[in-house]
Amino acid sequence: MAHILVVDDERSICELLEITFRKEGHRVEVAMNGESARRRLESQIFDIVISDIRMPDTTGVELLRFCKEISPSSYFLLITGVPTVETAIAAINAGADRYVIKDHDLVDQLRRAVRQVDETLRLKSEAGYLRRELRRLTGQDNIIGHSPKMRAIFDMILTVAPQASRVLITGETGTGKELVARAIHENSSRAQEAFITVNCGAFPETLLESELFGYMKGAFTGANENRQGLFKAANGGTLFLDEIGNMSLPMQVKLFRVLQEGKVRPLGSNEETEIDVRVIAATNKDLDKAIAAGEFREDLYYRLSVIPIQLPPLRERREDIPLLARSFLERFRKSMEKPIEGISPEAMRLLETYDWPGNVRELENTMERSVALETENLISVAVLPEKVSRQGLESHGLSSVSSIPGNGRLQIPEGGLDLEKHMQEMERAYIVAAVDACHGVGTHAAELLKMNYRSFRHYSKKYNIT
Repeated sequence: MAHILVVDDERSICELLEITFRKEGHRVEVAMNGESARRRLESQIFDIVISDIRMPDTTGVELLRFCKEISPSSYFLLITGVPTVETAIAAINAGADRYVIKDHDLVDQLRRAVRQVDETLRLKSEAGYLRRELRRLTGQDNIIGHSPKMRAIFDMILTVAPQASRVLITGETGTGKELVARAIHENSSRAQEAFITVNCGAFPETLLESELFGYMKGAFTGANENRQGLFKAANGGTLFLDEIGNMSLPMQVKLFRVLQEGKVRPLGSNEETEIDVRVIAATNKDLDKAIAAGEFREDLYYRLSVIPIQLPPLRERREDIPLLARSFLERFRKSMEKPIEGISPEAMRLLETYDWPGNVRELENTMERSVALETENLISVAVLPEKVSRQGLESHGLSSVSSIPGNGRLQIPEGGLDLEKHMQEMERAYIVAAVDACHGVGTHAAELLKMNYRSFRHYSKKYNIT
């Protein structure tokens, strides 16, 4: 339902529209002059503004321009009892979403207009949901595993998802904490609403506060318009607070207050808004140690950790490695359009032996790299990262290259090898990796590859890398 501001100097009109839209479930506020309307627009964020054109202290068009300046996402409906071509043109030019004439049909016209706007807002939210659902259905957000520890996690997800209780997910980096949070959301009654993620460690304190709670125009330098926070955007749905252990102590106090009271107040505003948001938090830190060290508030911990879920590292569920590796292989094989049919037994043994300090995320990256480099129909030992090969060999008592039968660590396929093509693919893969690591900055990528920039540009052009 929408948050509506009605602006009209006629009390009867204000009361009529307030009663009408409250009955339909909307949250309605009233202002009987331009000055009062401006104050409300400066202190709150409205989905819809309904304003008369003629008022003693201002005009609806002037209020429309003010609203579009500080809250451009608000829909603005203008009403008038004295329609003229000039006012209609001025309204449209100023950005009015609807121009309605005051007559016996006023309420019905506005009701239809508000329903259309509400449907637009719903479709925008649904579009975001559908994008997330598409990612899930294409396999990018599926949790994979058949080990006893993962089966226990799946059972826990199905148990807690229907509840409204907060969940704290802990585990090492790369264990899939966001995937578990998303699975809880998608199996809950909130599945049709927003699932919004914020990395608490990626923002400085002041920026994180404005991201979570929103802000009003003029709240700080650069705040040129009203902006809705993530708590408000996730209303009715789920807000996933990743890396909660990196949140500063002052922000922890503010978050605790929101969780305790169920209300948010944007920066620069004196008005609080009630919210209905399920909060799921995650961290790779030991919060018990952080509490003992005075780095994390104990009261916030108990607010967040109503239902704790501990994710196991990949090295503790090695039986899932083949399943995960084949799943990643299938995804990257399709996206790169390469005729790779599987993973060689030798390579799979090394994958199962490696400890995976980066967990599932590291395995995913390793399979992407291997598919990019492999020129045969099976992923071979030759294309695995050296650290994966080295640990596997050492675990089997093969500490040096000379201990490996045949050609040493690298083995030539039975059908032979197009060495020139293989080397070109490796060159291209390393250049792409360097460009990604340097966020597209060519000079930095050249330095990373220990080559001058002219050579880097030559190879980039040769392999059509932008």
